[in-house]
Amino acid sequence: MLNTVYQLKRPRQFEVVFKKLELDGGHLLVRPTHLSICNADQRYYQGIRPDEVLRAKLPMALIHEGVGRVIYDPTGTFSAGTLVVMIPNLPVQQDPFIAENYLGSSGFCASGADGFLQEYVQALPSRVAVLPQEINLSVAAFTELVSVGYHALQRLFATAHGRMEEVAIWGDGNLGYITALLLHYLRPQARISVVGVHEEKLSYFTFVDEVLPASSLEEDFAFDHALECVGGSAAQSAISQIIAHIRPEGTIGLLGVSEEPVPVPTRMVLEKGLRIIGSSRSGREDFIGLIELYRKYPQILSYLENIVGEEFIVRDIKDIRSAFEADIHKLMGKTVLVWDE
Repeated sequence: MLNTVYQLKRPRQFEVVFKKLELDGGHLLVRPTHLSICNADQRYYQGIRPDEVLRAKLPMALIHEGVGRVIYDPTGTFSAGTLVVMIPNLPVQQDPFIAENYLGSSGFCASGADGFLQEYVQALPSRVAVLPQEINLSVAAFTELVSVGYHALQRLFATAHGRMEEVAIWGDGNLGYITALLLHYLRPQARISVVGVHEEKLSYFTFVDEVLPASSLEEDFAFDHALECVGGSAAQSAISQIIAHIRPEGTIGLLGVSEEPVPVPTRMVLEKGLRIIGSSRSGREDFIGLIELYRKYPQILSYLENIVGEEFIVRDIKDIRSAFEADIHKLMGKTVLVWDE
């Protein structure tokens, strides 16, 4: 059968490509219904990745955050119509010590392989996870991003020492909001502080203990562990502030993505005996754990509705481009593409 794939040919230019799908006994087909635009998609769309990266990866279908319904499953794992989140990691091997999202051999949708911006997605049963049927589909669309925050917290819990009375999060954007929200439910006894630069964004963090402006932190502000969810050119300032204020032997989780190298004051890292751990993407176990958290605390989904931004009904390339252009100018929130079926 032929599949319609919407590929980014070059920055700001999409094209329709028809690719043949070979149906077999091991792969199911998912019809995407709701997709969410990520900052990584925007870096390709706007052409702000290095030229050599763009040349190597384009043309390519974008988007690695999305949900859909199973329309065909020869394995009998899922019934037709089952609502699933698509897992973008494409592992080809297993390692007893290295997770699937860190193996160099793993592929990733919308980064070297076509993403979910296509009529049908062909996947192994292990590359989808069943969602609660009553879930808000626009929230479900960015489950992958939420799983990134979940994954980072699991790594923090596994690495940090046992005192987690006070945790600080730098970043008032989507990832900071998500990570703070999950931490609130996973460690309800911890006092959570969020440090940011936008007063309007910080007003959404109603579930944390305090929000603080990055420009005027008190000298005695201190905490046991921290998470950096800033990235970009502002990451240096955020990381430096964290290292200055964190208590000795604390753990710092880095989540923000920066295209350029970020200087780190290593003298203070050594003096305080700090642990710094990086987290990138997530794996199947994180999706399963997160969905269980959704079921246990449905309030999380209600809070996540606050960061659903504009929703675009998508029928063709023109609609896709309009959604990407609007997403560039948003202050906060996730832009969601809703396929017109």
